[in-house]
Amino acid sequence: MPLLLDDPFLLRRSHAAELFLVRHGDALPPADELIPGGLYDDLPLSRKGQEQALALAERLAGLEFAAIYSSPLRRCRETAAPLAERLGLTPIVVPDLQEIRLGMVRPLPAEEDNLELLARTLQERQMDIIRLAGAAGSWDAIEGSEPSKVFRARVVQALDAIANAHLGRRVIAFAHGGVINAYVAEVLGLERDFFFPAANTSITVVRVAGTQRVLFALNDICHLQRR
Repeated sequence: MPLLLDDPFLLRRSHAAELFLVRHGDALPPADELIPGGLYDDLPLSRKGQEQALALAERLAGLEFAAIYSSPLRRCRETAAPLAERLGLTPIVVPDLQEIRLGMVRPLPAEEDNLELLARTLQERQMDIIRLAGAAGSWDAIEGSEPSKVFRARVVQALDAIANAHLGRRVIAFAHGGVINAYVAEVLGLERDFFFPAANTSITVVRVAGTQRVLFALNDICHLQRR
């Protein structure tokens, strides 16, 4: 599709998709929600995350969406579920919306029955990831990870394909902080692949037509601030 030179900011919705990008809810549970021997790279939403997902659904239920898409990871599918139920839509799972595949950051404790230690380690691991990748602006700062530019390319390809399948409509994708950073960085023409802290259940809106993309909203959490 050629660039729409007469509409550089894609103000006319008839020929552009309005793509809502939502980060999953909180998935770092306290000790009393952890199960020993769990899959700690694919955690469910915490109680806090479930409340965030409900608040998001309440905010967006009055809008019309042509489709709902989701990363295959549990925290995204669970975040999408309340809105999907309200809208009567079945989320479409897209493997390439999965978060960056990270190398070793911080080993989990060997004694998995110590749930207090495990919960603390998971929190510290998350902060390590933010510190390392945030300072560098690249996931290559974490040894053994999926190459940062390869990650960005798969995310951009996946989200562009979703948007361009729904020109003239609104569509929503539930994904991860790294995914949203990578796509918005492409939209803004930034070198950094990780440049802002995407909040849990934050809403980012991009209009897309072909490879023409315009950012309309970033990291909106008004539905959480009302609570």
